[in-house]
Amino acid sequence: MTKSFNALSMAETQIAELDLQLLKRKLRTNHLACDTTSSVDNRELKAFCSNDYLGLANHTALIEALTEGVKRYGVGSGASHLISGHSIAHELLEKKLASFQSRHIPQARALFFSTGYLANLTAITGLVRLAPTGQASIYSAELNHASLIDGVRLAGAQNKASVTLFDHTQPDTLRELFKSDQKPFKLIVTDGVFSMDGDLAPVKVLLQIVEEFDALLLVDDAHGFGVLGKQGHGILEQENLVSERIVYIGTLGKAAGVSGAFICAHDSFIEWLIQKGRPYIYSTASPPAIAHALLTSLEMIESEEGQQRRTHLNQLIKVWQKEMIFSSWQKCFSSTPIQPVILGSNANALLAAKLLDHAGYWIPAIRPPTVPNGSARLRITFSANHSLDDLRQLILQLKQIEQETIAQAS
Repeated sequence: MTKSFNALSMAETQIAELDLQLLKRKLRTNHLACDTTSSVDNRELKAFCSNDYLGLANHTALIEALTEGVKRYGVGSGASHLISGHSIAHELLEKKLASFQSRHIPQARALFFSTGYLANLTAITGLVRLAPTGQASIYSAELNHASLIDGVRLAGAQNKASVTLFDHTQPDTLRELFKSDQKPFKLIVTDGVFSMDGDLAPVKVLLQIVEEFDALLLVDDAHGFGVLGKQGHGILEQENLVSERIVYIGTLGKAAGVSGAFICAHDSFIEWLIQKGRPYIYSTASPPAIAHALLTSLEMIESEEGQQRRTHLNQLIKVWQKEMIFSSWQKCFSSTPIQPVILGSNANALLAAKLLDHAGYWIPAIRPPTVPNGSARLRITFSANHSLDDLRQLILQLKQIEQETIAQAS
């Protein structure tokens, strides 16, 4: 038998350490379509953990649209967008996505990506390349998603840009930092809806800052697109923002129910990213059938049915905030479908998730480094396909489990 070599030994040792710290993640396989009911380990579980906020992932209209797209365009694109992979389906989708934000971003143009991670890497690294090396400043919200963090780190390394983290709940502190920043290129990077807390970024104040100090504002609205705003256009619609300084990123695999993401910005910024955005240039384009299905998804988001689904979601959120009262666990206020319950330690979060699983619910424990140390939690998410009865049954179960965990700890 071959002796274990250093790299393998390091991997095995560090995986064991993660296990000891209760930080080891495990894959679970769902045998059903994405919906409010899942089948895991031969058991049906009520799922309150998906980002399918509008309940469109298994919608008949989208299934039919994707099937039609496959028949029309096949199953692959064959190349990157700049070689031969840019289909008429991609083109139509990008025009529709741009129209969603055209009231908020002058001369809006959109660029479609296979994932939100790629979109964020492309936007941040590409935009910072507008500045001479060492002449850019990036201000990144502390609780940003990993893809934003990685984009900021990569842009900082590639262009020797300075990186400053800020607390999005204290934007006035950020304004003070800008007063002493003399670099010609300044970029604020923030989530629109913070994925673990469910709260909103103060985008109005952030836009005031970029207007005052000649900067750009990049908003990743992964969890707001399709959910926020009367027509589901996202946080820019909800807050009624208008500026050519906004770079908007939306995800299409959450509320939109399909897959992919997009960047929407002034035409000149998008053209620059096409020329210099390395993840875009060197990635094979998504299957055109996906883009074709998304056109139907966008129609549904704007439709009366989409508005009804958002109305029902808001009703679920109000019931949760009113009726879910804990004695020791900490419930965060959120006006979005993301409703975290803070339990503190990894052990407490894992125990609660285990008891929920035994009761027939799929709500995983979220632990560091996804969230700060000491803030392990249950991340509960609602779908428009959840009924009020589903929610009230969950509330009763959570109250019971909270008491069980208190009893076990005493």
